[in-house]
Amino acid sequence: MKISLCNEVLAGYDFARQCELARQMGYDGLEVAPVTLSEEPHLLTAEQRRHFRKIAEDQGVPVTGLHYLMVAPRGLSITSADAAVRQRSIDVIRRLIALAHDLGGGIIVHGSPQHRRLEPGQEADGRRHAIECWAAIARDAESAGITYCIEPLHQPDANFVNTVEEAAAIVRQIGSPAVRTMIDCSAATIWEKQSVPDLIRQWMPSGLIAHIHFNDPNRRGPGDGTLAFGPVITALRETGYAGNAAVEPFIYIPDGATCAARNIGYMRGVIEALS
Repeated sequence: MKISLCNEVLAGYDFARQCELARQMGYDGLEVAPVTLSEEPHLLTAEQRRHFRKIAEDQGVPVTGLHYLMVAPRGLSITSADAAVRQRSIDVIRRLIALAHDLGGGIIVHGSPQHRRLEPGQEADGRRHAIECWAAIARDAESAGITYCIEPLHQPDANFVNTVEEAAAIVRQIGSPAVRTMIDCSAATIWEKQSVPDLIRQWMPSGLIAHIHFNDPNRRGPGDGTLAFGPVITALRETGYAGNAAVEPFIYIPDGATCAARNIGYMRGVIEALS
């Protein structure tokens, strides 16, 4: 299994140094938060995109995809009652799909819980608006060869799309091979009724799971908490998962670089022990 690093863990370094460190630590690629590239990442020029892609590929850690999607530019929402805000959000998402393609990535993770919140009293409209937004970008993802993953996240961080079952229903409703879902180990451990391995065994055969984030329910990285990843890897192997994974901690103790190195060392050790 190829394992990428979510690059905001190393956000204190420039992109070239992030790539160098990720390679030295043993990662196979970078999953990029667009805001780490620019405050207006959807407007990066073709030359800038080629530049970032060349840096990553020259270091041997190609960009595998994007996540932390709607932080920049500001003011985005796919559930807003304001049609202009939703249309602007769709336009930005389309441009980020193109960015992912131009950087050489194949996956987009749509987490961004604050930008898909359902407002009290407007829950039904908010859900409808979000599904319409995801349906609107499906053809763009198909054309770009990008798999667009709706990420279930736990409450209270997110009040919409909290389980794989909920995400899967939306994916089936949209009916595009480019729109799928994924498992975030931290969120799933906190909110799902099943364990992560059992969740994998249930949903992987559906063909709807296209990605996985390795992290602990304490919001740190794999190996920095109580979640055992041996059973997770075993379940992925049993179900024939052939996709990529990414390490995504949110709390860095003592710092991002130390955590990233420790987390990939732990995951490589787990994988080797099961080989």
